[in-house]
Amino acid sequence: MVQEINRWGSSDVFPMFATLVWKVQLKPELYEPMGAKLLAVLDQLRRDAAPLAPGQGWQSVQTLHRRAEFAELVACIDSVAKSVLRFLRTGYDAFEITGCWANILAPGAAHPMHMHPNNFLSGVYYLRTSPGADTINFHDPRPQTALIRPPVVELTAENTDHVVVSVTNGTLLMFPSYLQHSVDANGSEHERVSLSFNLMFSAFAENVSKPQW
Repeated sequence: MVQEINRWGSSDVFPMFATLVWKVQLKPELYEPMGAKLLAVLDQLRRDAAPLAPGQGWQSVQTLHRRAEFAELVACIDSVAKSVLRFLRTGYDAFEITGCWANILAPGAAHPMHMHPNNFLSGVYYLRTSPGADTINFHDPRPQTALIRPPVVELTAENTDHVVVSVTNGTLLMFPSYLQHSVDANGSEHERVSLSFNLMFSAFAENVSKPQW
């Protein structure tokens, strides 16, 4: 039997154009007292609202970052964002939070796939999670990959069209605002509580949007 001759001198695989998600887990001594304070604020904001029925969700106003009670969380977001911009080697690092709001999902409630236009970075901070309500889905931002999807014998990072990230109380995620994401139906018996936020370069028109030609 003639053996196949390997005519390759060498080979490489080049991972290109990465889409990154940054995950930070706060220490209990930080997130536990901060979480208790922020949950109390949300309870106050919802005091006149009817209890959520199964399958329902609630969102707050988008200006929570301006409240004094959120200063500690804002400081955490600022610190992570500075690290992300350093990692990306950006030449301009002045940024601001353009919005921050609470999301509460009752048992059975989900959040459909979406992204956050007109921002550079987005993120989520988790105040209350439970088994069955402790993941977020990130979807492949390259729509052309859906044109042909052959069956696979094993699901890997190289052939999947979405990635599921596990979270817990005190988890802070940050990702490009163009990255579509979704939340599966809350499979627990408790409300899932998170805080979403967006970040954009300050003075974008003056400092970032200049033509590069």
